[in-house]
Amino acid sequence: MNATPTTAPIDGAALLDKVEAFHRRFNVFPTEHAYVAVALWDAHAHLMDALDGTARIAFLSPEPGSGKSRALEIVETLTPRAATTVNASANALFRLVSADEGTPTLLFDEIDTVFGPKAGGNEEVRGFLNSGYRRGAKSLRCVGDGSEQKAAFFPSFCAVAMAGLGSLPDTILTRSVIIRMRKKAPNEKCEPYRRRVHEKQGHILRDRLADWTATLHDQVAEAWPEMPEGVTDRPADVWEPLLAVADAAGGHWPARARAACIELIKSAASNDEASLGVRLLTDLRDKVFCGVDKMPTAAILEVLLSLDDSPWADLSEDGQAIKPLTARRLSKLLSQYVRPDNTPIKPKGIRVGSTTPKGYYAEDLTDAWNRYCRPAPQESATSATSATPQFNQGESVAEALPGTRHMFAETATPTLRSVV
Repeated sequence: MNATPTTAPIDGAALLDKVEAFHRRFNVFPTEHAYVAVALWDAHAHLMDALDGTARIAFLSPEPGSGKSRALEIVETLTPRAATTVNASANALFRLVSADEGTPTLLFDEIDTVFGPKAGGNEEVRGFLNSGYRRGAKSLRCVGDGSEQKAAFFPSFCAVAMAGLGSLPDTILTRSVIIRMRKKAPNEKCEPYRRRVHEKQGHILRDRLADWTATLHDQVAEAWPEMPEGVTDRPADVWEPLLAVADAAGGHWPARARAACIELIKSAASNDEASLGVRLLTDLRDKVFCGVDKMPTAAILEVLLSLDDSPWADLSEDGQAIKPLTARRLSKLLSQYVRPDNTPIKPKGIRVGSTTPKGYYAEDLTDAWNRYCRPAPQESATSATSATPQFNQGESVAEALPGTRHMFAETATPTLRSVV
């Protein structure tokens, strides 16, 4: 009796090596970790029916000609049912995801035209991208003609890759693996991409990825990959599907994936602009109060506006002209956060000599500092007071009256005097 021929199992690690090598032919990524992340992302796009969540991936750069669109082109050849768009309505996106052909891989080129400063709100598209990272996400839409319209739910769960100039809304960035592209240096070379030749080569790898990932459905669906130390919350949600793929591949991929996870999260944290509110809270803690228990608004603004490499001297709001931070804007930003008793942080009258200027107490800010700011620098509070306004005698606020409550007084001039 002749034995039934069997198909040899696919070596997942070797296949991912080939996917990575294919990217290297045409892309110059900023770090080795980026190649690891992109190869894993390509593979994870084939496993949408096994995953509870998906990582967005964003190729971003400050200038054109940095290889973002080329990166999307290569991803397009390696992912299932790839659909590239430069601009699309939310309704079109919902219908595409719910089509009978299967879950697409959406590729947004020039995403800055969707979310850039001149693009308007695009809240519906933003809602689609924000919700579609998790399985079961749906949005309610009306379908039908004229008066015959009926409400229907449309799914939004799918893999999404984006490329654009500048940055993206925080809600999207925090759900994304961020690859910060840059122009090639003179000594950096890559192979020119010719679609009619190289697309077919990419499709061969795509089909091989489909065959391999088809054997991983149950394994990935039940996987709980071990996260690197310190990776929790939303970053863990982003990287979990990629680490699950790496663990399934084996070989050197689990270790490389976790190294890439740590480094790209760290890079995103150091390069990403924190929300303006968190930046304000952090600057208040580390650059303004520095151990002081209360401070008038005028003194706070003086310190903030004097800080180098800070946004406070050049703010814009709701498309208005750029202007420095004002007491009103300061109050508006801080009122988003609450005191320990769950009431909004608001300015209060502070007794300073015979006057009671408006200002803020550190005890009202402490809870928000603990919840939203990264851990404070290791230096002592007194060593971090260089940006704090000085008394006429040259003493810093933190050093002036040890063990007592001490304050600035607001005067008609920028000079601040001590209050005894």
